[in-house]
Amino acid sequence: MRRTSTDVNAPDSPPEPPTPRRTGRRDRWAGHREQRRQELIGAAVQALLRHGPTVDMDQVAATAGVSKPVLYRYFADKAQLWLAVSEVVAARVVDTIAPAVEQVREERALVEATIDAYLSVIESEPMLYRFLLHEAGHPGIQQVVAGTSRQVATGLARVIGDRLRALGLDAGPAEPWAYGLVGFVQSVGDWWATHGQPIRRAALTDYLTTLLWSGIEGVRRGADLPHELTRAHERIEP
Repeated sequence: MRRTSTDVNAPDSPPEPPTPRRTGRRDRWAGHREQRRQELIGAAVQALLRHGPTVDMDQVAATAGVSKPVLYRYFADKAQLWLAVSEVVAARVVDTIAPAVEQVREERALVEATIDAYLSVIESEPMLYRFLLHEAGHPGIQQVVAGTSRQVATGLARVIGDRLRALGLDAGPAEPWAYGLVGFVQSVGDWWATHGQPIRRAALTDYLTTLLWSGIEGVRRGADLPHELTRAHERIEP
């Protein structure tokens, strides 16, 4: 006799594995630990602002009002703490530049806003920026800085692409232009920070905007506009 799906002798499906359950107490402890970790990172930032980029763990502990062993409960070593601090600084860079870029609707103003926003981070928190330069050899911090640059460049490329399409041009150059702009401004920003900001921010923004915009405007207005920059789908009137 053929066995049907209702046959009582049919093998049952294997039982589902039990879903691990976390107790409320464990969740509260994890939340408390993360909160405490963030407080210690904030104390490290304050210690950096107070003592400079060569700040040590003793100074961080004193600023936090804890002993060094307490710090090491949350961070395996100094490198791990500095990595966490670099993530905070990188987030501030993105939080400053992204809104400035999003609000711009004119091409030249887009370049100017990007430059000015980046320089504003250095001007407002030079000690934190110098810290990134001082710790640039740390592999983890290098990855954070590189990731921040990619994040800014990706957002900038999208805005530049929109502007190119609005001008009737192909958006292909948007990404290389965005990465070039970010790399250029970052390099000059490093020089500016290292030399104690020898030029006023407004003047430096104007210098760099003029230099960069001349190149972009030259492409846009050039009579010998490369074919790959023109709209491939543009209709030819009969």
